[in-house]
Amino acid sequence: MRSILTPAMALSASLFCAPADAIVGGGTPSAEGIGRAVVTIVGSRGNFCSGALIAPRLVLTVAHCVQRGATYKIVEYGADKQAQLREVTAVAIHPSFNMQAMLAHRATSDVALLRLEAPPQGKNPAILGMPQLPLVAGSRFTIAGIGVTIRGAGESAGTIRAASLVATGRPGTLQIRLVDPLGQGTRAGLGACTGDSGGPVFEDRQGGPAIIGVISWSTGPNGSDGCGGLTGVTPLTLYRDWIVQTAKQWGFAL
Repeated sequence: MRSILTPAMALSASLFCAPADAIVGGGTPSAEGIGRAVVTIVGSRGNFCSGALIAPRLVLTVAHCVQRGATYKIVEYGADKQAQLREVTAVAIHPSFNMQAMLAHRATSDVALLRLEAPPQGKNPAILGMPQLPLVAGSRFTIAGIGVTIRGAGESAGTIRAASLVATGRPGTLQIRLVDPLGQGTRAGLGACTGDSGGPVFEDRQGGPAIIGVISWSTGPNGSDGCGGLTGVTPLTLYRDWIVQTAKQWGFAL
């Protein structure tokens, strides 16, 4: 079964002290480079997710993480490693997003934007792109997020980690399924887990890594419930124009 990676649980206290780990399977810590674009999103209903800065006050994440009826903030770590909450002043969810489709594990426009009150300290926006075509099995991508390293262990969340994965099956414009190249999804390996929803998916370009999608769901090995098997990605191919237009309405040029 696919797991939606937004925990409906009280936010672990670990997010408010020195960060721990993220991404199952031993993902590499990534405080610099692509990690400087990744942010932690917390909701008033107790969920936490990942997101990526794409302009100084603009965060890209997934729609299922930031549903209406709750408020959201960004967790910012100062030089002393203590966490502070920064305001989110507006949320835009792609108008075609369908939660029922998401819960039924069907592809949908799982994309959202957050407008921040102020730029997060120590963060740099990442380049926004789209997957290069043709999309083929074996294409390599890098995921990043702040989720747990051990499923069900909220205390293992908090630090930005990254993992290099490859596309499997028949990747397309609606979904891309990624696996650890060593296990190919048949045994536990690198992959997204709880809290990594909304994390950026990067593709290497000549000008540097570009965000081409967002993390939406996961499975365990061989399609089982959990993490470390498949990582499901919503590519930006069909949604980049909406992102750019919404950003423009908010006064941001991408």
